[in-house]
Amino acid sequence: MWGGFFAVIPLVTVHFSGPVAQGGLGWAAASVGLVLGLRQLTQQGLTVFGGAWADRLGPKPLIVWGCALRTLGFAWMGFSDSLPELLASALLAGVGGGLFDAPKSAAITQVTHPDHRTRMFSLTSLSGNAGMVTGPLLGTALLGLGFRTAALVAASVYVLAGLVLAVTLPHLRPEGRPGSSLAGLRQAAKDTRFRRFTLVLIGYFILSTQINVAVTLKAISLAGPGATGPLYGLSAGLAVLLQYPLLRLVERWLPVRTALVTAVALVGLSLGLMSLAGTFPALLACVALYSLGTMIVYPTQQTLTARFSPGALVGSYFGFSAISLGVGGAAGSVLGGALVDAGAHLGLGALPWLTLAAIGGISAVGLAWALRGFDGGPDGNAAES
Repeated sequence: MWGGFFAVIPLVTVHFSGPVAQGGLGWAAASVGLVLGLRQLTQQGLTVFGGAWADRLGPKPLIVWGCALRTLGFAWMGFSDSLPELLASALLAGVGGGLFDAPKSAAITQVTHPDHRTRMFSLTSLSGNAGMVTGPLLGTALLGLGFRTAALVAASVYVLAGLVLAVTLPHLRPEGRPGSSLAGLRQAAKDTRFRRFTLVLIGYFILSTQINVAVTLKAISLAGPGATGPLYGLSAGLAVLLQYPLLRLVERWLPVRTALVTAVALVGLSLGLMSLAGTFPALLACVALYSLGTMIVYPTQQTLTARFSPGALVGSYFGFSAISLGVGGAAGSVLGGALVDAGAHLGLGALPWLTLAAIGGISAVGLAWALRGFDGGPDGNAAES
């Protein structure tokens, strides 16, 4: 699914905003950026409710319907030749993603033994990174056959995924379901410790978006536009190779909450060190350190979310946790660019990196505070109202 997504989404800008002489449609980049931004906003906004619906209906039907809508959205995208059509197809694809995102995490939680969840979330992240590596390569190869072909191939991935999950995923409906779709979200919001945990994570997600914003801008300034390939290849490649063995090592020596706090601090430190990177290889060394931190954060954050949630509300808790990614991702995209511009205007090249490092330090301290005294066992049920 990740491979299918990254086979087509990076090509949207290339196809619709690219020069007509090179086979593009020549649309304004701002228009295409608006489409992609609204797709992301639609998916993240709906993810909050997708998790709550999973507690009522079970995750399987939402995941299967989400794959179906993503299929239709990507296929329609291939036939879009006007901005309203492209926007509608992108929003449909976003709705599909919003339906399967939180229910996916809920399903993993429900079918996995508590002792194995951190490793399972790590494998999920590993497969996502593998898709991030292979998807753009597939999309670039298919672009020679036309954007429509690339979009249809990407859509077919979700047909296959939907069929596999329809056949193999158990239909799980938690016992003691909430009285309404919003009841679970209300309980997650009233869970004081989990609410703090979710809000503090906004700081981390501000940092995690910088690989696409501030870090990319610095890479281009040091090595030109061609630097993005090695940059993303290193980040995703390290995750594919090291995430699972690294997590097994961390599991052996650190509690999950300590691992999360340490990883967030490492991400902040790596961004701070980028202020000293005067060459592209030095920047890549910082990116490697950054990647080590991010590959630990995802599985530990997902595991702790599962531990916080009562069994019947696991989807609602994962849905509520999407707020941190939505708000942090949006804020990070704006803040990263603004900091780079401000640093250049003031002649303070270290400004963005020291600011981001400070956000990382504050977030790590905040997580330690939010998780202090947290004794939720692997089975969860540690809600504090």
